[in-house]
Amino acid sequence: MKSSSLHRRVVGELVATMFLLAAIVGSGIMGERLAGGNVAVALLANSLATGGALFALIATFQPISGAHFNPVVTLVDAWEGGLPWRNTPIVILAQLVGAAFGVWLAHLMFGEPWISVSTHDRGGMAPIASEFVATFGLVAVILGCARRRPDVVPFAVSAYIVGAYWFTASTAFANPAVTIARSMTSTFAGIRPVDVAGFALVQLAGGAAAAALFRWLLSGASESTVVPAPRC
Repeated sequence: MKSSSLHRRVVGELVATMFLLAAIVGSGIMGERLAGGNVAVALLANSLATGGALFALIATFQPISGAHFNPVVTLVDAWEGGLPWRNTPIVILAQLVGAAFGVWLAHLMFGEPWISVSTHDRGGMAPIASEFVATFGLVAVILGCARRRPDVVPFAVSAYIVGAYWFTASTAFANPAVTIARSMTSTFAGIRPVDVAGFALVQLAGGAAAAALFRWLLSGASESTVVPAPRC
Protein backbone atom coordinates (compact mmCIF):
# COMPACT_ATOMS: atom_id res chain seq x y z
CA MET A 1 0.00 0.00 0.00
CA LYS A 2 1.40 3.38 -1.03
CA SER A 3 2.14 5.88 1.73
CA SER A 4 -0.38 8.44 0.42
CA SER A 5 -3.07 5.76 0.25
CA LEU A 6 -2.32 4.65 3.81
CA HIS A 7 -2.49 8.25 5.03
CA ARG A 8 -5.91 8.71 3.46
CA ARG A 9 -7.10 5.45 4.96
CA VAL A 10 -5.86 6.37 8.43
CA VAL A 11 -7.40 9.85 8.35
CA GLY A 12 -10.63 8.45 6.93
CA GLU A 13 -10.90 5.85 9.69
CA LEU A 14 -10.15 8.44 12.38
CA VAL A 15 -12.74 10.95 11.14
CA ALA A 16 -15.46 8.37 10.45
CA THR A 17 -15.01 6.60 13.78
CA MET A 18 -15.16 9.97 15.52
CA PHE A 19 -18.52 10.72 13.89
CA LEU A 20 -19.80 7.22 14.68
CA LEU A 21 -19.09 7.67 18.39
CA ALA A 22 -20.52 11.19 18.34
CA ALA A 23 -23.70 9.66 16.92
CA ILE A 24 -23.82 6.81 19.44
CA VAL A 25 -23.13 8.91 22.52
CA GLY A 26 -24.89 12.06 21.34
CA SER A 27 -28.11 10.27 20.41
CA GLY A 28 -27.98 8.43 23.73
CA ILE A 29 -27.81 11.73 25.59
CA MET A 30 -30.58 13.29 23.50
CA GLY A 31 -32.77 10.20 23.76
CA GLU A 32 -32.40 9.96 27.52
CA ARG A 33 -33.15 13.66 27.99
CA LEU A 34 -36.29 13.57 25.86
CA ALA A 35 -37.64 10.15 26.86
CA GLY A 36 -38.82 11.22 30.29
CA GLY A 37 -37.41 8.14 31.99
CA ASN A 38 -38.72 5.68 29.39
CA VAL A 39 -35.66 3.55 28.66
CA ALA A 40 -37.30 1.80 25.69
CA VAL A 41 -37.90 5.13 23.94
CA ALA A 42 -34.34 6.24 24.69
CA LEU A 43 -32.95 2.99 23.28
CA LEU A 44 -35.14 3.30 20.20
CA ALA A 45 -33.80 6.79 19.54
CA ASN A 46 -30.23 5.63 20.19
CA SER A 47 -30.48 2.61 17.87
CA LEU A 48 -32.17 4.44 14.98
CA ALA A 49 -29.77 7.39 15.12
CA THR A 50 -26.79 5.04 15.26
CA GLY A 51 -28.07 2.98 12.33
CA GLY A 52 -28.77 6.06 10.24
CA ALA A 53 -25.35 7.58 10.92
CA LEU A 54 -23.64 4.25 10.27
CA PHE A 55 -25.32 3.91 6.88
CA ALA A 56 -24.21 7.38 5.84
CA LEU A 57 -20.66 6.93 7.13
CA ILE A 58 -20.14 3.58 5.41
CA ALA A 59 -21.49 4.93 2.12
CA THR A 60 -19.21 7.96 2.40
CA PHE A 61 -15.98 6.37 3.59
CA GLN A 62 -16.10 2.91 1.96
CA PRO A 63 -14.20 4.10 -1.14
CA ILE A 64 -11.67 5.98 0.99
CA SER A 65 -10.79 3.74 3.92
CA GLY A 66 -12.84 0.59 3.49
CA ALA A 67 -15.23 1.88 6.19
CA HIS A 68 -14.10 -0.46 8.95
CA PHE A 69 -14.44 1.81 12.03
CA ASN A 70 -13.75 -1.35 14.02
CA PRO A 71 -10.51 -3.16 15.00
CA VAL A 72 -12.20 -6.55 14.60
CA VAL A 73 -13.17 -5.77 10.99
CA THR A 74 -9.67 -4.45 10.30
CA LEU A 75 -8.07 -7.63 11.68
CA VAL A 76 -10.41 -9.80 9.61
CA ASP A 77 -9.58 -7.75 6.50
CA ALA A 78 -5.86 -8.23 7.18
CA TRP A 79 -6.39 -11.98 7.61
CA GLU A 80 -8.27 -12.08 4.30
CA GLY A 81 -5.40 -10.27 2.58
CA GLY A 82 -7.15 -6.95 2.03
CA LEU A 83 -4.83 -4.95 4.29
CA PRO A 84 -1.09 -5.52 4.85
CA TRP A 85 -0.39 -6.68 8.41
CA ARG A 86 2.29 -4.01 8.79
CA ASN A 87 -0.36 -1.30 8.29
CA THR A 88 -2.94 -2.83 10.60
CA PRO A 89 -1.72 -1.30 13.92
CA ILE A 90 -1.82 2.28 12.63
CA VAL A 91 -5.33 1.81 11.24
CA ILE A 92 -6.52 0.40 14.56
CA LEU A 93 -4.83 3.23 16.44
CA ALA A 94 -6.68 5.73 14.24
CA GLN A 95 -9.96 4.03 15.11
CA LEU A 96 -9.20 4.18 18.84
CA VAL A 97 -8.20 7.84 18.69
CA GLY A 98 -11.19 8.73 16.54
CA ALA A 99 -13.55 6.94 18.94
CA ALA A 100 -12.20 8.92 21.90
CA PHE A 101 -12.54 12.18 19.96
CA GLY A 102 -16.13 11.24 19.13
CA VAL A 103 -17.04 10.88 22.80
CA TRP A 104 -15.45 14.25 23.56
CA LEU A 105 -17.31 15.81 20.65
CA ALA A 106 -20.65 14.48 21.89
CA HIS A 107 -19.92 15.76 25.40
CA LEU A 108 -19.01 19.17 23.99
CA MET A 109 -22.24 19.40 21.99
CA PHE A 110 -24.41 18.48 24.97
CA GLY A 111 -22.53 20.37 27.68
CA GLU A 112 -21.23 17.25 29.43
CA PRO A 113 -17.80 16.99 31.10
CA TRP A 114 -15.09 16.12 28.58
CA ILE A 115 -14.45 12.77 30.25
CA SER A 116 -16.67 11.12 32.83
CA VAL A 117 -15.91 7.52 33.72
CA SER A 118 -18.96 5.35 33.22
CA THR A 119 -20.67 3.48 36.04
CA HIS A 120 -23.10 1.66 33.70
CA ASP A 121 -22.94 -2.00 34.76
CA ARG A 122 -22.74 -4.31 31.75
CA GLY A 123 -21.13 -7.25 33.53
CA GLY A 124 -22.30 -10.86 33.67
CA MET A 125 -22.63 -13.79 31.30
CA ALA A 126 -25.61 -12.45 29.33
CA PRO A 127 -23.87 -9.30 27.99
CA ILE A 128 -20.65 -11.25 27.36
CA ALA A 129 -22.49 -13.91 25.35
CA SER A 130 -24.39 -11.16 23.56
CA GLU A 131 -21.18 -9.48 22.44
CA PHE A 132 -19.91 -12.72 20.93
CA VAL A 133 -23.18 -13.14 19.03
CA ALA A 134 -23.34 -9.47 17.99
CA THR A 135 -19.79 -9.42 16.63
CA PHE A 136 -20.12 -12.80 14.94
CA GLY A 137 -23.23 -11.55 13.16
CA LEU A 138 -21.64 -8.26 12.17
CA VAL A 139 -18.61 -9.92 10.58
CA ALA A 140 -20.86 -12.49 8.90
CA VAL A 141 -22.99 -9.74 7.34
CA ILE A 142 -19.91 -7.85 6.14
CA LEU A 143 -18.19 -10.87 4.62
CA GLY A 144 -21.31 -12.28 3.00
CA CYS A 145 -22.41 -8.99 1.48
CA ALA A 146 -18.94 -7.77 0.46
CA ARG A 147 -18.39 -10.94 -1.55
CA ARG A 148 -21.74 -11.16 -3.33
CA ARG A 149 -23.53 -7.81 -2.96
CA PRO A 150 -21.01 -5.06 -2.12
CA ASP A 151 -23.54 -2.38 -3.04
CA VAL A 152 -25.79 -3.32 -0.11
CA VAL A 153 -23.07 -3.32 2.58
CA PRO A 154 -24.02 0.12 4.02
CA PHE A 155 -27.68 -0.87 4.34
CA ALA A 156 -27.02 -4.41 5.58
CA VAL A 157 -24.54 -3.39 8.27
CA SER A 158 -26.61 -0.50 9.58
CA ALA A 159 -29.81 -2.58 9.54
CA TYR A 160 -28.06 -5.38 11.40
CA ILE A 161 -26.76 -3.02 14.09
CA VAL A 162 -30.21 -1.48 14.62
CA GLY A 163 -31.65 -4.96 15.02
CA ALA A 164 -28.83 -6.17 17.25
CA TYR A 165 -29.39 -3.22 19.62
CA TRP A 166 -32.67 -4.94 20.43
CA PHE A 167 -32.00 -8.67 20.20
CA THR A 168 -28.84 -8.68 22.35
CA ALA A 169 -28.65 -8.05 26.08
CA SER A 170 -25.57 -5.86 25.62
CA THR A 171 -27.15 -3.60 22.93
CA ALA A 172 -24.51 -4.78 20.44
CA PHE A 173 -21.30 -2.83 20.93
CA ALA A 174 -19.58 -5.36 18.59
CA ASN A 175 -16.48 -3.16 18.36
CA PRO A 176 -13.47 -2.85 20.72
CA ALA A 177 -12.83 0.80 19.78
CA VAL A 178 -16.45 1.69 20.51
CA THR A 179 -16.32 -0.27 23.77
CA ILE A 180 -13.19 1.47 25.05
CA ALA A 181 -14.47 4.93 24.09
CA ARG A 182 -17.86 4.37 25.71
CA SER A 183 -16.16 3.72 29.04
CA MET A 184 -15.28 7.44 28.97
CA THR A 185 -18.88 8.61 29.20
CA SER A 186 -21.22 8.37 32.17
CA THR A 187 -24.21 8.97 29.89
CA PHE A 188 -26.80 6.53 28.50
CA ALA A 189 -24.33 4.78 26.16
CA GLY A 190 -21.62 4.17 28.76
CA ILE A 191 -19.95 0.99 30.03
CA ARG A 192 -17.92 0.51 33.20
CA PRO A 193 -14.17 0.30 32.52
CA VAL A 194 -14.07 -2.99 34.42
CA ASP A 195 -16.39 -4.54 31.81
CA VAL A 196 -14.37 -3.41 28.80
CA ALA A 197 -11.79 -6.22 28.69
CA GLY A 198 -14.41 -8.95 28.73
CA PHE A 199 -16.35 -7.30 25.93
CA ALA A 200 -13.24 -6.77 23.80
CA LEU A 201 -12.06 -10.37 24.18
CA VAL A 202 -15.35 -11.93 23.14
CA GLN A 203 -15.69 -9.43 20.30
CA LEU A 204 -12.35 -10.62 18.94
CA ALA A 205 -13.42 -14.24 19.43
CA GLY A 206 -16.77 -13.67 17.71
CA GLY A 207 -15.12 -11.95 14.77
CA ALA A 208 -12.53 -14.71 14.39
CA ALA A 209 -15.20 -17.42 14.53
CA ALA A 210 -17.28 -15.70 11.84
CA ALA A 211 -14.22 -15.16 9.63
CA ALA A 212 -13.24 -18.82 9.91
CA LEU A 213 -16.76 -20.03 9.14
CA PHE A 214 -17.24 -17.74 6.16
CA ARG A 215 -13.84 -18.57 4.71
CA TRP A 216 -15.14 -22.14 4.49
CA LEU A 217 -18.68 -21.23 3.41
CA LEU A 218 -17.54 -18.92 0.63
CA SER A 219 -14.71 -21.16 -0.54
CA GLY A 220 -17.23 -23.41 -2.26
CA ALA A 221 -19.01 -20.60 -4.11
CA SER A 222 -18.81 -20.83 -7.87
CA GLU A 223 -16.85 -17.97 -9.36
CA SER A 224 -19.65 -17.47 -11.91
CA THR A 225 -22.14 -16.76 -9.11
CA VAL A 226 -19.95 -14.36 -7.14
CA VAL A 227 -19.86 -10.63 -7.84
CA PRO A 228 -16.25 -9.42 -7.65
CA ALA A 229 -15.90 -6.93 -4.82
CA PRO A 230 -13.26 -5.03 -2.91
CA ARG A 231 -12.17 -6.39 0.44
CA CYS A 232 -14.37 -5.49 3.39
